[in-house]
Amino acid sequence: MKITLKDGSVKEYEGSRSVLDIAKDISEGLARVATSAKVDGDIVDLRTQINKDCELELLTFDSEDGKGAFWHTTSHIMAQAVKRLYPDTKLAIGPSIDNGFYYDLDRETPFVTEDLEKIEAEMKKIVKENLSIKRFTKSREEAVAYFKESDEPYKVELVEDLPEGEEISFYQQGEFVDLCAGPHLMSTKNVKAVKLLSLAGAYWRGSEKNKMLTRIYGISYPKKAELEEYLHRLEEAKKRDHRKLGRELGLFMMCDEGPGFPFFLPKGMVLKNTLMEYWRELHKRNGYVEIATPIILSRHLWENSGHWDHYKDNMYTTVIDDEDFAVKPMNCPGGMLVYKSEPRSYKDLPLRAGEIGLVHRHEKSGALHGLFRVRCFNQDDAHIFMMPEQIRDEIKGVARLIDEVYSLFGFKYHVELSTRPEDSMGSDEDWEMATSGLRGALDDLGLDYVINEGDGAFYGPKIDFHLEDSIGRTWQCGTIQLDMQMPQRFDLEYTGADGEKHRPIMIHRVAFGSIERFIGILIEHFAGAFPTWLAPVQVKVLPISEKHLDYGKKVLKELEEAGIRAEIDERAEKIGYKIREAQMNKIPYMLVVGAKEEEQNLVAVRSRFAGDEGQKGIGDFIAAVKEEIAGKIQREVVKED
Repeated sequence: MKITLKDGSVKEYEGSRSVLDIAKDISEGLARVATSAKVDGDIVDLRTQINKDCELELLTFDSEDGKGAFWHTTSHIMAQAVKRLYPDTKLAIGPSIDNGFYYDLDRETPFVTEDLEKIEAEMKKIVKENLSIKRFTKSREEAVAYFKESDEPYKVELVEDLPEGEEISFYQQGEFVDLCAGPHLMSTKNVKAVKLLSLAGAYWRGSEKNKMLTRIYGISYPKKAELEEYLHRLEEAKKRDHRKLGRELGLFMMCDEGPGFPFFLPKGMVLKNTLMEYWRELHKRNGYVEIATPIILSRHLWENSGHWDHYKDNMYTTVIDDEDFAVKPMNCPGGMLVYKSEPRSYKDLPLRAGEIGLVHRHEKSGALHGLFRVRCFNQDDAHIFMMPEQIRDEIKGVARLIDEVYSLFGFKYHVELSTRPEDSMGSDEDWEMATSGLRGALDDLGLDYVINEGDGAFYGPKIDFHLEDSIGRTWQCGTIQLDMQMPQRFDLEYTGADGEKHRPIMIHRVAFGSIERFIGILIEHFAGAFPTWLAPVQVKVLPISEKHLDYGKKVLKELEEAGIRAEIDERAEKIGYKIREAQMNKIPYMLVVGAKEEEQNLVAVRSRFAGDEGQKGIGDFIAAVKEEIAGKIQREVVKED
């Protein structure tokens, strides 16, 4: 049989071989770190036997799929530890998740935080025991009988929901046996570092009609250093939590009177408006026109766009003059009407129309999370209408624009090209043209990208930009989606050079995505310490005493006249207290003014970047800060030896 590896090389074997044996044949080192594999795209155990030609990709902890097997195994180790310590506990489910694993458990005396340390210690014992993990199967009837005898009612229910005649897979490590589809590691010994993180309540099968179980969350790694790095990032994330910093810095608030509807406070509005001013300047420079479309539009429009059928549950609706209307959840249908408002010629294309539109989406209350998941937000949409031969250049222009935005804020990012899904609309020829256009643009730009097979939108392929923040978390913000269907639904046309009517191609694209969500990401990325150009208050004037208040106000006036956002601290507090408070408020520059400064028309400059920067003439200071703001320069923090 022929085994085609990820790099295209081919291995040939006589007879059946396990994935692990093939891994050892390739490299003993690779076999030691492999957690699972993909055979013809399906994720399998290393113990899986291969007996036919196939494509094989060996997975390690460094890949997302490889982490899944590692964390799933750890969830079983945790369940085994729980059963050893608290034998009467009933087991529900224990999957791997994006960041670790959990197990839902039913115990007469609910678990408390103090129990986690004991469970963790028992897990470490199980790891040291180096228990071999074996897979076996039972019939559905045998599985039901087994779990009834083991007094595991949740497992019985899970098995009984499976079709009759189904063969059920089990995994065993030592005395512990669990129902599971896998994959799992070969032994418990590879889980070198584990930490149980938290407890939460979870209804069985997610229904509030069922019993509340205890969910224990955890994380594990092959190396202790990796776990320590993750826990450090977790602590950093808590310190940077945008909900906490948003309150402390007076940026935004949430109220019970408007759940999921953020209130922006004065400083938050400065931040938001500064971002939107940058957006407008950037788009004007790149040949966009700005439009605004209504928040409420008729049901007929949303039926035409397809949203009424596919998205109605997430839309807020109302009735006007006995007619159904909906609050817009996205901007694109309004953009279609703007395009149709007048006849278009090939000479008008490409037409790049941008909109920072306020949209509303009905999110479940349990999904709401600060600015990251809200019910109303500003979406920085743009729609580009073009001829087919313009696709490649327009995609390149958008990719450069998004790169400029992310580079400005210091974000690294990676790119995914998502191709045609199974439930797509349109012809093979249209999809091939669109996908080739996106791929060609990325190749022309020399951008590395990953192909995400079958994950495009139903109306066209797309490019997603996943940015990485200062503590290594990734966020999907920017996207470029090529749409051949909506121009057809709205019967959009342009007159070509041949005098005939043609259908334009359309790009949906966002750079920030949701402005609100992007602000939340920026708060956490910068830990509230924004670059000077973006900071709500750029300079704080700190008079040493009331005697120097008039001079302080004179300095403040000069700053304001220069267009610098500044405040003065007029309180009768000690200067050390004022400085500390300004530092807590993440102010980029503090100008201390006293007798010496007043006599010589100077200011004593303290910055968030370098601490004490010495005395400067007010004119020189203003010129330097204006240059920093105009250039959107991000000064580095100078660390002392």
